[in-house]
Amino acid sequence: MSHIEKLVEGFKRFQSNNYAANHTLFERLTKLGQSPKTIVVGCCDSRVDPAIVTDCDPGDLFIIRNVANLVPPFETSGNYHGTSAALEFGVRHLDVENIIVLGHAQCGGIRALLNQKPATEPLEGFISNWMRVASHARNRVLSRMHGESMEKQSRACEQEAILVSLDNLLTFPWILERVAQKKLVLHGWYFDMEHGELLRYCSNSNSFEAFD
Repeated sequence: MSHIEKLVEGFKRFQSNNYAANHTLFERLTKLGQSPKTIVVGCCDSRVDPAIVTDCDPGDLFIIRNVANLVPPFETSGNYHGTSAALEFGVRHLDVENIIVLGHAQCGGIRALLNQKPATEPLEGFISNWMRVASHARNRVLSRMHGESMEKQSRACEQEAILVSLDNLLTFPWILERVAQKKLVLHGWYFDMEHGELLRYCSNSNSFEAFD
């Protein structure tokens, strides 16, 4: 069986089991549209599906996925801005109440960022340019963890990049306004899939801690 055939067989199981068992839910979502309360900015990594990690139903989450779950700063250069457009739709049109930046262990994008070498010429491709969004996270980690193992540096940078994205969210005027009005709450979460733990950023301790 090819992988495509495996996916089709999976859909058939979903259709006969999940869809049939939750027909009322899907019918309501079809008629009334979506009204999620939470945006999740997650990574494209195939091992980390926000809906699976949080065991959510269809319609619960408005999910934005990109390499390394990054939020770029607000800017209007006229280029293509998929993540920013999705944030705008979720915040301004769906009126979500929460935004979660969901990072994770063993992130390939963060590992690539840490392995980048200073270059006099622009690097080819899209990944290196995109990962510059988290360049401050890389610089902070390398400055304070020089000589540490790549594993420790990667974990620290994965978490530091979440904080960069939380800061960047506040550069969007309509996000900052809603946060100030207490209509919107920002969260930094980290999924440690090596140990099956979900951590949250606590500003009081300036660290990622397990949920109670």
